[in-house]
Amino acid sequence: MAKKTLFIAGTDTNIGKTLVATGLIEVANQNGLRTGAIKPVAAGCEDRGLGMQNSDALQLQSVASYPLSYQQVNPVALTAAVAPHIAAEEEGKTLSASRLTGFCRGLTLLPIDHLFIEGAGGWRVPLNNRETLADVPKQLNSEVILVVGLRLGCINHALLTAQAIRDDGLRLAGWIGNTVDKDMPRFDENVDTLKRLIAKPCLGVVPRLADTSPKQVAPYVSLPT
Repeated sequence: MAKKTLFIAGTDTNIGKTLVATGLIEVANQNGLRTGAIKPVAAGCEDRGLGMQNSDALQLQSVASYPLSYQQVNPVALTAAVAPHIAAEEEGKTLSASRLTGFCRGLTLLPIDHLFIEGAGGWRVPLNNRETLADVPKQLNSEVILVVGLRLGCINHALLTAQAIRDDGLRLAGWIGNTVDKDMPRFDENVDTLKRLIAKPCLGVVPRLADTSPKQVAPYVSLPT
């Protein structure tokens, strides 16, 4: 049974959740931990000859040490690269937090040490008219690692998301900055401000990397204690 579940949340879409998640999984692997990964719902999937698959989910599958089928890693694969509830509606599907939570719980029963759960979009991305993806880590009582996309405006986005995680009664285990804009004005000052105002540890700051493989990301991130 998984000893720890870590939900990888983001301040927005396309800010590096998968990059950070795979780096953290690599760190766990290097420390001898058995790792599993799941992206319970993914939009923007393509048929590569093996059914609908998502590039982020494939990266998670490739780095986790415990072998899982693609269906286990990404049980809900949606075609349109839009908000999951819109993509699901276009395909005549219904999303629910309880169903996604069930997929995750199934993996927690496996002989792994850390289960990494990657979200989709930001913290409050809708699943339906009543629920958001935040209901999944709430139902699992997961610890949360927040990925902050470092670009202009990130302080506001990070503080609002951190507050929402706390308001939902979950433990924010820490945050990791990922450099989205390498030319961001006052980069160091922004990072220092985040370190002061987010009352949880900074678990790393990832620069812009030419090689974004997990082994290259791993030196810049650390697991929460």
